[in-house]
Amino acid sequence: MRGTSVAVLASGGLDSAILVGDLARQGARVFPVYVRFGLVWEEVEQAGLTRFLEALNDPSIAPLRVFEMPIRAVYGRHWSTTGENVPGYESPDEAVFLPGRNFLLVAQSAIWCCLNGVDQLALAPLAANPFPDSTDAFFEALQRAVNLAVAGRLQIVRPYQHLHKRAVLERGVGMPLEHTFSCIHPVGGIHCGGCNKCAERQAGFREAGIVDQTRYAR
Repeated sequence: MRGTSVAVLASGGLDSAILVGDLARQGARVFPVYVRFGLVWEEVEQAGLTRFLEALNDPSIAPLRVFEMPIRAVYGRHWSTTGENVPGYESPDEAVFLPGRNFLLVAQSAIWCCLNGVDQLALAPLAANPFPDSTDAFFEALQRAVNLAVAGRLQIVRPYQHLHKRAVLERGVGMPLEHTFSCIHPVGGIHCGGCNKCAERQAGFREAGIVDQTRYAR
C-alpha cells in the first residue's frame, strides 16, 4: 500500500475504523470519509470517529471529510430514522439491513475520489456479511458504473472481505478502539448494550480475547 492514496468509508464502527489505521500503518495516504444519511445514531457515531482519528494522531491520515446523503424521505418510518423497534440483542444480522446503503455510501465518495486523484475507495465488509450489496458481483458492477460515469480508473476495494471479526480486531490491537462506536440505539451518548450491533461488538471482543473498554448503558 505504500505510496497509494485511498479513501476509506469510515462509519466509526470497529471494522472501518481499524481499516483506516491499518492502511495508514501500511504506508498509504488515507482519506477517511463519513457519509451522513440522517439516521438516529449518526451524531454520536461521527463524534466517536472524530475522537478515534484524533487519538490515532497519524500524519498520513487526512482530516475527516463528511458528505451528506439524506435518506429519510426514501426510508420513511424505518427503525433507522425513528429509533423505534430497533433490532435487539438476539436479532439476526439480516434485521439490521439498510437497503442500498453501500450503493449510497459509494456514490458521492467515488466521485470525490475521481475528482481528487485518489487511487482507491475502501470499504470494510467482512467475510460473514450476508447482505446483497456486499457481494463481489455488486462491487464489480458498481466499480464499472462509476468509472464509466466519470471516465475514471478508480478501484473499489474491500481489504477485509475474507476476514472475520476476530482477525480484524487483532489488527486493531494498540489502536484507541474505545472511541469507536457500533450502536444503533445510543443512550445518553454511549452504547445502549441491548441492540444487535452492541451484541456483535461484545462478541467480537470476547472472541479476540481483547478487553472491551466500551461504556454500555446496560
